[in-house]
Amino acid sequence: MKGLTNGIFGLVAVALSFGASTGWAQSLEGRWEATLKSGGNAIPFRLDISGEGPTLKGTLYSDEEKEFTTSASFKNGVLVLDLEHYLTKITATVKNGELDGKIQARGDKGPEGSAFHATRYVAPTAEEVANVPSIAGVWEIPLDKPTAKGEKTQRLIVKQNGAEAAASILRVDGDTGALTGSWKDGKFALSHFDGSRPGYMEIVPLKDGTLQIKESGRLAGVKIAYRPEVARAKGLPEAEDYTTHTTMRDPNEVFTWQFTDVAGKVESNDDPKYKGKVVLYIVTGTWCPNCHDEAQYLVQLYPKYHDKGLEIVALDFEEPERRVSTCLRHLEA
Repeated sequence: MKGLTNGIFGLVAVALSFGASTGWAQSLEGRWEATLKSGGNAIPFRLDISGEGPTLKGTLYSDEEKEFTTSASFKNGVLVLDLEHYLTKITATVKNGELDGKIQARGDKGPEGSAFHATRYVAPTAEEVANVPSIAGVWEIPLDKPTAKGEKTQRLIVKQNGAEAAASILRVDGDTGALTGSWKDGKFALSHFDGSRPGYMEIVPLKDGTLQIKESGRLAGVKIAYRPEVARAKGLPEAEDYTTHTTMRDPNEVFTWQFTDVAGKVESNDDPKYKGKVVLYIVTGTWCPNCHDEAQYLVQLYPKYHDKGLEIVALDFEEPERRVSTCLRHLEA
């Protein structure tokens, strides 16, 4: 009897060991708190994993916008998540219920990439999110010196739902993307990573009603944000009107173009299929996160109005290692 019991325990131990080593006994489904190391900073981001086998999928977030993996696999304890439209790959090994590995993204030099780590998401306690201050709305951030485009002040837009918040700094030529996060330890810790543009921002409400903004990465620094009416009372410069920075040279001039399509065929504005129609021209690229954001709306717009005379032409500015077809696959998805 003792020998039989020992034999059963031995088989169970072998089975568990085999399952752990192959990943069969582990499910990665659910929400993860992930971080990547960028420029010496650990940038947190939300990673959701769903499905298994051929249905395995990873989801990254930019506020409410979602970026899905183009392919994913989990074999022998190794997770691989590909986001081909950003040339980004996450490779991680499962150990003690956590994920450790690297993120290889466009622009990385060398094979090492950025360090990646993830643990299971744990919801904050009621005590951690008690007495959350309200910071929702529009703010203005005076700059120490004007930008190359003459900006002296930039806008900060904040959306808040209880302890959860999303924010973006608007420039005349773009924005930081939506950084999302929550209230913890006396500050809002907001971050962004959807396969590109890793960023991190801390917002600390100060006693005088202003906000202390601390950014990391390319735009690292500490700034102060004011409500617009407070900024006017202090005589601080207003934010630039972005609509005045991009104008038409001549509204009556016909926009002419000639490019090759993805099949190598030369097309131009003189082609008969564009005559007498409303043509929407999109300057885009597979490397451009904002272009990904608008792609989903173009996909909805085209079938709705195509029969009524709408055509959409995407003029892609691509880097040597990229293919325009990658953008088209993303649009069709």
